[in-house]
Order: sequence, then C-alpha cells, then structure tokens
Amino acid sequence: MASSPAVLMRLVASAYTVAEKAGTIVRKVLQSGELGIVEKTGADDLQTLADRLVQKSICASLSKSFPKVTIIGEEELPAESVEEDLIEIGHSSLILQKSCPDQYASLKEEELVVWVDPLDGTKEYTEAARVLYNPVYIQKPVQPHRAPYRLLDHVTVLIGIAYGGTAIAGVINQPFYNYQIGAGASLGRTLWGVLGLGAFGFQLQEVPDGKRIITTTRSHSNKLVTDTVQAMEPHDVIRVGGAGNKIIQLVEGKASAYVFASPGCKKWDTCAPEAILHAVGGKLTDIHGNAFRYDANVKHMNSAGVLATLRDHQYYLSRVPQAVLQALPAD
Repeated sequence: MASSPAVLMRLVASAYTVAEKAGTIVRKVLQSGELGIVEKTGADDLQTLADRLVQKSICASLSKSFPKVTIIGEEELPAESVEEDLIEIGHSSLILQKSCPDQYASLKEEELVVWVDPLDGTKEYTEAARVLYNPVYIQKPVQPHRAPYRLLDHVTVLIGIAYGGTAIAGVINQPFYNYQIGAGASLGRTLWGVLGLGAFGFQLQEVPDGKRIITTTRSHSNKLVTDTVQAMEPHDVIRVGGAGNKIIQLVEGKASAYVFASPGCKKWDTCAPEAILHAVGGKLTDIHGNAFRYDANVKHMNSAGVLATLRDHQYYLSRVPQAVLQALPAD
C-alpha cells in the first residue's frame, strides 16, 4: 500500500489551488470596478477589497485543511466568520505525485510557518484600475491588451512556507499573466517550488552573459536605493512593482539582480519568492548578505533591504557602497 504524501507536499498542493482561487478573486474585484481602497499608513501603502478577500480565503482555506500550521498574513483583519465561497479545500494532484525531498519528508504541521501576501503590488493594481475606470470605478473597462493593464503584470499572490526559520517552499500566482493576448485570453498562472525538488510553472532562463540588468522598485525609491543600483554598474535598470514580480524577472532571464537598499519589504514579500529562487540555485539575502529568518516570532520588516540574484550573488554584494551598509545595519 502506497504511503500518503508528506505533510509539506500536501500543504504545497493545497497552497497551489488556494493561490489559483486567489487569482480569480483578484481578477473579479478588478472587473467589478469596486476596489474598496483604504490607506493603511499613507498613499503608497494601500489595501483593497482584493487584499482582504484573498487573505481571508487563503488563511481560512489552509487553516481548515492544516489546523496546526502557523499562518501569518500581511493584513490586520478582524476575527470574523469567512464566507463558504471563499474557502478552497482542493489540491493539485500533480504536486502530490512528486516525491518530497528526504529532509522534509517527516515534518509535522506544527513545525511549519506560512507567510501570506494576498496582493503583492497593490499600488500597481490600484493605479491600473484608476486608469481603466477613471473618473469613477463604474465605467466600462478597456480591452486587457491596452496600456493600463501593463501595471497588472506586477501583481502577484504570495504563499511562502518556512521550516526552522528557512523558506523551503513557495507558491506565486500571477493573476493577469497573458493579458497581452487580448480579449478571450485565459489569464493567470501559478509558479511553485520546493528546496531540493526544483521550481515549476515557468521556463528558467538567464540574462545574456556579461549583462547586468537590475530590477528595482518603481514607487519606493530613495538615495540609498539609487546609489546602490548605480554602484552595480548596470547595463540597464528596470523599475517595477512587487517583490514576487521581481523574482519572476530573475528566473525568466529579464534581470540579473533585484536590488532594494531600503527598509520596507516584509517577510511575506520575500518568503515565497526566496523559496522559488533558491530552488533553482539563486540567492536572496539582505543587503549585507545575511539570510532572512522566517520563524513565527520574527519581526516582519526586512530592515536591511533585499538583494536577490540568480547567479553571481557575491559580485553584487561586493558592489554595495559602504555608506549604504552603514545606513542599513543588519538585524
């Protein structure tokens, strides 16, 4: 009789289907034109109805199937009952068919911590919506291949899984993937990975040899960020939203390094992307080269910035200016 799948693989398989449902919710909220935007700490820190519904959906769904797993979400939401139509209890059979890496095969639910960013790239999501529905959110939207939708490339749903403080598995849903095809396109895709197993849902590519292409923030820049980017002596700089989106750029050969020399990024921004990047041989650290910890009781802010690469991590670390290192002390 075949043994049942390991807890980690069952959790990843469930997170995959939950992330797919989350992508559907994100698209439906945009299509409704009623984003329900509220400011959290300011105009650059927003929360939408999609953030709230997706977090409720992910947390309630995973808690129902894995009651002993610790789940930490970005949004501070009141304790309330969750509508039944937000709960997803399915799982990816393709993931369950894969063997769990030996080092994680005997993990228990209570040893795992899940970090959830229900809508990474909220600012880009709202900016795209404002263009699509201006001046009010009830007008008929333009076709999905038109320019306003380009910002929606930046939007992702992130579910990261950690054990012993280390990101070991991650799921990233990109709700608006395929928007370029236009009307009738099947939107969305889901990437996932497990350390020791690999990463799936995309074609791994690298930038051409010798090219240094930096991806960095489009809306949270400052002198520390720009000084660090320039110190890398890049051939090109891409300014986009969303940590998940930036890691996708690394693994698909559009950028060679993700540089963010500033506080602001949180553990739910980096857990899932880090796991997927590490699963294909990349590296994600703070600006000093220190690994992040994802224990349940760790502080949420990545105070010393983020540096991520698919290859040549040490080169980029070596280029960080001393003044920046002093301005961003390691945790």
